[in-house]
Amino acid sequence: MKFGIIREIGNNVDTLCGIAGVSRSGYYKWLKRVDAPEKDHKDYLLIKEVFDRGRGTYGWRTLQMKLKAERGIVMNHKKIIRIKNKYRLITTIRRRNPYKYALRKTQDHRTFRNTLNRQFNQKNPYRTLCTDITYVPFHSKMVYLSAVKDIASREIVAWHLSNNITMDIALRTIENLKRNRNIPCFKGILIHSDQGSHYTNPEYVRRVRKLNMVQSMSRKGKCVDNAPMESFFGHFKDDIDYKDCKTFEELKIVTGKYIEYYNNERQQWNLKKMTPVEYRNHLLLGRQ
Repeated sequence: MKFGIIREIGNNVDTLCGIAGVSRSGYYKWLKRVDAPEKDHKDYLLIKEVFDRGRGTYGWRTLQMKLKAERGIVMNHKKIIRIKNKYRLITTIRRRNPYKYALRKTQDHRTFRNTLNRQFNQKNPYRTLCTDITYVPFHSKMVYLSAVKDIASREIVAWHLSNNITMDIALRTIENLKRNRNIPCFKGILIHSDQGSHYTNPEYVRRVRKLNMVQSMSRKGKCVDNAPMESFFGHFKDDIDYKDCKTFEELKIVTGKYIEYYNNERQQWNLKKMTPVEYRNHLLLGRQ
């Protein structure tokens, strides 16, 4: 008798819900849960492909940008977060830089006041730069990367890789900065660093002053005062794959290719989803 009633009412949802003793809204919620796994799985495969390509370092912002740029797929950030959590796609958190300078300052070294003062929201390219040095574990030793970053566009405008941490690494970085043809004049440009011995060294100070640049320094022990450089070094160490490099020269080539990629291909959420070079050109056009 009961089956006959069900055949008669057919697809009458209200009647069926009444017989089952459930609410109409509860039925539809259950229906969505039944269908969700299959729908999620298709989106999961798309997200996982991009996530794996980033070696587990991509957060939801990068995943969203990559899906749109590479596949033309616009996916809500809440959905990406939910699928990441559901399938345990855990993003690797960047390691804190434990690097400390090996050299001590002498009485001839001098520090400069923190003129930048964490004003990282710059809008004029090539007017405010920051610089620092980090270590790179390579086989059984360390090599060192020195870089200069434009705070406005986040573009790496100069760099130097070295086998040692002598003053030469900082001086060569300044020489490479001078060769950057996109910077026509260095007069008045602010260059911010920490209070490491490389940047307080009289020879480094002399060369910066010769370019008519202005030095600024983080407060002692406050690495957040130079956060833009810390951010780049964190991404560099997470993204670069140099395990197959057998020689220092090979590592140097890989480093150069990564910086080229970082400047020209790596989109950033806070740069209106542009690359540093795209954002630099965007800012320069806005000033015309």
